[in-house]
Amino acid sequence: MPPIAIPFPEIDPIAFAIGPFAVRWYALAYVLGLLLGWWLCRRLIRAPQLWGRKPPLDDAGLDDFLVYIAVGVVLGGRLGYVLFYNLSYYIEHPTEAFRVWEGGMSFHGGLLGTILAMWVMARRRGIDVRELFDLAAAVVPIGLFFGRIANFVNGELWGRVTDVPWAMVFPNAGPDPRHPSQIYQAGLEGIVLFVVMMTLVRKGGLKRPGLAGGVFLIGYGIARIIGEFFRQPDVQIGFLAGGLTMGMILSLPMILVGIALVATAREPAKA
Repeated sequence: MPPIAIPFPEIDPIAFAIGPFAVRWYALAYVLGLLLGWWLCRRLIRAPQLWGRKPPLDDAGLDDFLVYIAVGVVLGGRLGYVLFYNLSYYIEHPTEAFRVWEGGMSFHGGLLGTILAMWVMARRRGIDVRELFDLAAAVVPIGLFFGRIANFVNGELWGRVTDVPWAMVFPNAGPDPRHPSQIYQAGLEGIVLFVVMMTLVRKGGLKRPGLAGGVFLIGYGIARIIGEFFRQPDVQIGFLAGGLTMGMILSLPMILVGIALVATAREPAKA
């Protein structure tokens, strides 16, 4: 162990309060991620040359899309956390499942909720759902970055015990120095994956429905599995068979689906 560990910065999880109404950094991360994602999506749909055809949404449609995505992310993310990570606890304390502001969200659950929301919108508007998935996939790393930073601010989802010089002692994680795995994941799932997606978009990735969505699934799955080697598993689950974690297991199907999407992505026939 290093003789001195970096102390965890004591950041108040409440960003600001107006009377009895408190706004937490965790909530701001979701809002900021959605708004920046909406802004970038608007730029993408206003550039038909990136699609090689008419973009799937106009400005008004994008506003509706944001609502669908927000509902899918919040409901799916919370339900996924309840089902995948802490079902027994919430069976005993069902009302606490609604306390989203206290943290406890599953990306994999949020992804499933988002896909369902996109499928509903695509059916209602007669749009190829792969195009909506591509549009969302291009900007999701923005939200992932801010979400992981919020995890760090909350002092949750800390890393495994380590002796690296930048190890931190997290509150409620015992006296041992640990990897700041939230920062690692913010870099991999946020910054690196965002660069990959933007490079793909510039190279014409949106011209083949399903390609951007598939690359995102593969990229996130790999980034998440790498991050899990440094992150301490949730105490109520721990390590699974073979030293795997729940995050690793849930990411493997993502990679397989992503490979299938990439393999079947084709440019639409010209009308």
